[in-house]
Amino acid sequence: MSEPPTPTHRRKRSLSRRGVIGAAAAVAGAAAVTPAVFAATDSGASDSADAGTKPERFPATRTDAATGAGTATTSFAASYVGVRWSGAADGAGIRFPSDTSWQSLGGGCASVDGGGTALVAAGSATAYELKAPDGATDVRSLAIDTTGGPDRTFKVPSEPTRVRGVRYLSRPAWGADESKRYKDGQVNSPEKYYALQSITVHHTDTPNDDPDPAATVRAIYEYHAVTLDWGDIGYHFLIDEAGNVYEGRYSGDDGIPAFDPDGNLVTAFHTAGFNSGNLGIALIGTLVDQPPTDAAKASLTRLIKVVARFKGLDPQARITYTNPVNGVTKDVTTVSGHRDWLQTDCPGQTMYDLLTEVRAAASR
Repeated sequence: MSEPPTPTHRRKRSLSRRGVIGAAAAVAGAAAVTPAVFAATDSGASDSADAGTKPERFPATRTDAATGAGTATTSFAASYVGVRWSGAADGAGIRFPSDTSWQSLGGGCASVDGGGTALVAAGSATAYELKAPDGATDVRSLAIDTTGGPDRTFKVPSEPTRVRGVRYLSRPAWGADESKRYKDGQVNSPEKYYALQSITVHHTDTPNDDPDPAATVRAIYEYHAVTLDWGDIGYHFLIDEAGNVYEGRYSGDDGIPAFDPDGNLVTAFHTAGFNSGNLGIALIGTLVDQPPTDAAKASLTRLIKVVARFKGLDPQARITYTNPVNGVTKDVTTVSGHRDWLQTDCPGQTMYDLLTEVRAAASR
């Protein structure tokens, strides 16, 4: 989990096209840019807050919850199964009717205190069997379908949204159901903002050659927001194999992804204990033996370069990160991998081996 959020709600603010263009002229050539310029496009087109919208339909996410180990059935073909338990982190497993052996659970990107968790591709299965570690308690699972549910209409920006030339899909553009950020009628994880200190790279530990990455983003959102009770998706940005960038954690209605209008970073849920002031970017797929695609690596590099310039950070510098919530420190590189913070394989060995190259390219 992230650091405990303060239960206050975000005041909505908008950013006009005139304000974007005026700010761009005011800071041209500066080492770091303002939030307004961070959200602007290279062409001077309007930002997402000022753009018009068009209706677009996405399948509603369907879920089927189960408790305890043993066999569970679903009323639909599942895309993924999210699992969480208390107790030993190792020793859990899952198998589907088509499996000849158990799949081990754990070792992915997400982590929880005092137990284990996993998001597993289900391959349209309608049943699965869970094996819990000895002595495990509070075993819960959630079958998730993000492709076959009834359509819901979202208001999607009519024009492409960009951060300094990096085109990205806003939350409406990948079908984020904002009701999932709420619990018992209130925002489950109220937004908190801190100065940016570091950038952490992840992989989602989901299948490669993904035919529908937006559906996978919706599944991760469901898993993080509901199964893990984080109230939102854990990353600030995600990148698919085609190089498409997705806006992650909700940061407000001002058209500035990840940041507030004062340039502070919204706290997300990607590196437990070190989340505040730490921006998380996840590449969609499993990068243990397979490297990211050239398109994904190029988008990652460009996004890091934009964010680093935004706050005047050196991607190659060694820093001492200081958690603004509790004062805990960690010596890392400005741009690091998840494993530099915690015991995890994330972002996968092949991606981790490329971080030196990415840092250098983002520094140019």
